[in-house]
Amino acid sequence: MMLPILVLVAVLVIWIVAMFNGLVALRTRSAEAWSDIDVQLKRRYDLIPNLVETVKAYASHEQGTLEKVIAARNAAMQVSAGDMQQKLAAENQLSSTLKSIFALSEAYPDLKANQNFMRLQDELTDTENKIQAARRFYNGNVRDLNAKIEMFPTNIIAGMFNFTKREFFEIGDAAQRENVQVKF
Repeated sequence: MMLPILVLVAVLVIWIVAMFNGLVALRTRSAEAWSDIDVQLKRRYDLIPNLVETVKAYASHEQGTLEKVIAARNAAMQVSAGDMQQKLAAENQLSSTLKSIFALSEAYPDLKANQNFMRLQDELTDTENKIQAARRFYNGNVRDLNAKIEMFPTNIIAGMFNFTKREFFEIGDAAQRENVQVKF
């Protein structure tokens, strides 16, 4: 009589441990994915001063544009990685100001032909692509974690051990969702 109860308790304990460990693994993968975004953002922060210095040599009277880029970079670097909404807003602002530097290259043919500028622009473009990939990877992990937290019966274990849903990395600025208009 006692053996079936012990087997049932053992199965229940194993089930709870397996669900808990699954939730921990998903939470850890989400944290790792967020860290991957930070690595790429750091790479971008390191490239921007070099890009600005190169542009300064050709477009010295565009000081306002360059100052906005540096200010946006500094603001983005100061936001805590834990404050996702502020981090997202700061990164969107930085992306927007970076576009203004690349627009300058159209107005300055010598700058556009500069090998250093072209190399930095390519590096920055590559970094932006890596940031997008890291964001997609993060969002995929957040999706898996959030779904697991909401699904029965895992939601019971998640509630017992205070697992919380994470926020997706999304575009906050509606203007960035619109199609780019190319005019010649």
